[in-house]
Order: sequence, then C-alpha cells, then structure tokens
Amino acid sequence: MAGPLVAAAVLIDYEVLSHADRRALGGLHDSKQMTHDQREELYPCVLRAAARVSVVARCVRGIDSRGLHVTNLQALASALERLEPNGATCLVDGFSLRDCAVEHRAVIEGDGTSAAIAAASIVAKVTRDRYMRRAGERHPGWGFDVNVGYSTPDHREAIARNGITALHRRSFQSVAYSQLDLTT
Repeated sequence: MAGPLVAAAVLIDYEVLSHADRRALGGLHDSKQMTHDQREELYPCVLRAAARVSVVARCVRGIDSRGLHVTNLQALASALERLEPNGATCLVDGFSLRDCAVEHRAVIEGDGTSAAIAAASIVAKVTRDRYMRRAGERHPGWGFDVNVGYSTPDHREAIARNGITALHRRSFQSVAYSQLDLTT
C-alpha cells in the first residue's frame, strides 16, 4: 500500500439541492463499491450539496509510526472537529471516536446507509486517488496513475523491480506484500 490516509466529513445542506443533484445523490453508497467514473461524477454533486466539507490527510510516516487504525481514528476526529457542525450529532462510519470533541454516533456500514457518510467517503476517496495519480507523475515506475497505490499485481511487480518510494507504507501487512522486502 502506498500513499496517505485521507479522511473527510461532509455536512449536507438539503435545502440548496437542485432536483438533479437530489437524484444524483440518491446513488450514494460505499465509495469502494463504485467505479472511478461513478465517484468522479458524484464528487461535484457532493460539493454542491455540502454546507461544509472537511478533508484531513495523514502521511505515510505517521501511519507507519502510529498504525493505520489509530491514524484513521485520529484523522476522522480531526475531520469532524474541523467541520464545526454547530451542535449537530455527526454520523461516523463504523467506529466511535474516543477523543473527539464533536458529538457523534458510530454507524456500522454507515457508507451504505447514511448519505453524509457516503458523501464523505466519496470526497476522501476521490481526493486520495487524485493525489496518487499526480504522484504517478513524480514516481513514474510504480503505476500510481493506474493502481493509485493499492496492492495490484503490477504494483507488486514494480516494487520488486524498483524498490519502494517514500510513499510506500512500510508497516502495511498483507499476503500480497509478504514476499517483498519493504524495509529499505
């Protein structure tokens, strides 16, 4: 795995939505189950529907030093706090955020049941993927423009051939990476 962790929070203003955007946002669901084109199509609708959006990114070194789960929870808490929801109870996908100053409620599989969580998921995924595609220009040998840092066979072959970049998470554990030396 390569690249930053990106978390987002979205406060939707349903009063400003056009009829077309309402229909488009009806297609919101888990961004990981959507294609790149579907996410890119919904992204501007989400931004138009949002009263406020907060995006937080955490670098690879931070992920490696704190761990992915802890880093994710901290990034989600920061995104909610920066959103400044003014007393609204926010919904969070999956986990309660112990040290978050914003009132929130964890919703298991929330990106499949909450428009706000699904919208935040789209913002985070599109932001991260765009970052990784731009990173592909600076690191042309790893295919980031196509794999956006995920563990694909081509990406693993590029690591075996070229080594790793500063964008590669050294703490990432998966069967796919178990045969690669990520300590360099």
